[in-house]
Amino acid sequence: MASRSADSRTGNGSSPAVDAVSLAIIEQLQEDGRRPYAAIGKAVGLSEAAVRQRVQKLLDQGVMQIVAVTDPLTVGFRRQAMVGVNVEGDVDPVAEALSAMTECEYVVMTAGSFDLMVEIVCEDDDHLLETINKRIRAIPGVRSTESFVYLKLKKQTYMWGTR
Repeated sequence: MASRSADSRTGNGSSPAVDAVSLAIIEQLQEDGRRPYAAIGKAVGLSEAAVRQRVQKLLDQGVMQIVAVTDPLTVGFRRQAMVGVNVEGDVDPVAEALSAMTECEYVVMTAGSFDLMVEIVCEDDDHLLETINKRIRAIPGVRSTESFVYLKLKKQTYMWGTR
């Protein structure tokens, strides 16, 4: 299961209301995204049909996604980087352009040294260079970039969703 989609959050950080039972369903799916609805229902005290309806509502609201999470290295993407982007003028059009790029897995507007932080996943160093130099820096409004190339991924988890 992945994090909530960008469209589910408003500009002020608010999100759809999620009750305790829905949080328990999310926890069950975080442990095993293929867990049968009947088993989830037993764990949270609902029928299989009620779980199915709640899961569909959570998906429709963009609260969660159920996806297969891969290790990029094992599927041919040997280079990952976080790129800090400084923008001149309105940040939204730049964020939208970055969001449309398949290499950009994560785009977030930030406060601090950078206007945007962008995680990119590339096949190799040449692909990384082309993505940053020819595509990201060519977006109107991009003033500067700073790249943080991943040397080794020590932790990646999606279990934080219901703490």
